[in-house]
Amino acid sequence: MDKIIIVHFVAYSYKYLRKGMSLIMDFQEKKEYLKEISRIRKSNVICYISGDRNNVSTRIAPDIIPIFHEHLERIGNSDKIDLVLFSKGGDVLTALRLVQLLYEYTNNFSVLIPFKSYSAGTLVALGASEIVMTKMAELSPIDPNVTSVFNPQDPNNPSAKIPISVEDVYSFITVAKEIIPVRSEECLTRVFSHLIDSVHPLAIGTIHRTYSLIRSVAKKLLLLHMDENEEEKINKIIDNLTQQLFSHSYMITRREAKEDIKLPVTFSSGELESIIWNLYKSYESELLLEKTFIPEENADMNGRFAVCCGIIDSLSRTDGYTFEGVIQRHHDPGVANNINILHQGWKKLWEERK
Repeated sequence: MDKIIIVHFVAYSYKYLRKGMSLIMDFQEKKEYLKEISRIRKSNVICYISGDRNNVSTRIAPDIIPIFHEHLERIGNSDKIDLVLFSKGGDVLTALRLVQLLYEYTNNFSVLIPFKSYSAGTLVALGASEIVMTKMAELSPIDPNVTSVFNPQDPNNPSAKIPISVEDVYSFITVAKEIIPVRSEECLTRVFSHLIDSVHPLAIGTIHRTYSLIRSVAKKLLLLHMDENEEEKINKIIDNLTQQLFSHSYMITRREAKEDIKLPVTFSSGELESIIWNLYKSYESELLLEKTFIPEENADMNGRFAVCCGIIDSLSRTDGYTFEGVIQRHHDPGVANNINILHQGWKKLWEERK
């Protein structure tokens, strides 16, 4: 039976329509890159771009799980699955759930990292038995920032809360006990009182629970491909990624990931390196990841706009995370325009059916 190609599309900008430009992504170019990776790696390939474009950034979140399930169902059980991943981070538990889902379809799961795979993206990588990194690839620490209703209020934005770094709180206690040092119980009590004057006690409780959670999740992910008798090695990996790099913004290169942290890293090279990098650059260019999204510059004469800012892609299907909205313009230049988001979420952009 001949293949029937079902195409769904999202305009990245209604301005393109006025210029007569194509509204559809160059799917074929991406598919050729995926085919080449599949050929070289002898694997089935899924690509997940969690875009970091200003004003429309996306993150690893629970809504990706049903989308991945649909892609994996089309692929079926596989000897090997490769996930090409670009992400600034997101939800800790979603990272665990995604890896567990991938292992439902294969016993051989690898992550291919062209550039950034931070925080929850690094957690996903911890679940892989192989982490293929380009020269530009970067992992990050996995110590999370915690935001809850009990966090301090941001003085520059009264409607927002200041995120609290888990390691900042633990470092504060460490400074009091070891650097100053404070010896008596009475002095330690006063130090802790100063802390809770600034940070709600329940926020501190949330921080401790999150710290315990991140270590637990990291261990579960590593045990998906490591042996329980490697507990010392596992704990050293987790200590490195939660405590010993001292900044959540620290960029871990492939050499450090392999030689210092002892992760199962493979250096990509030659043809594979070029294809992985070109695939990422193709998405970067298509999604305009380096350019801040300004609705007023991307709306039609009626104020309507649409933008795609995240991709889950495989050979037979493409899904995009889209924002669609409308601008209510004010004639007074001193008054900000009202921007109403009419849709936000994943949409099927392209599908191939037999």
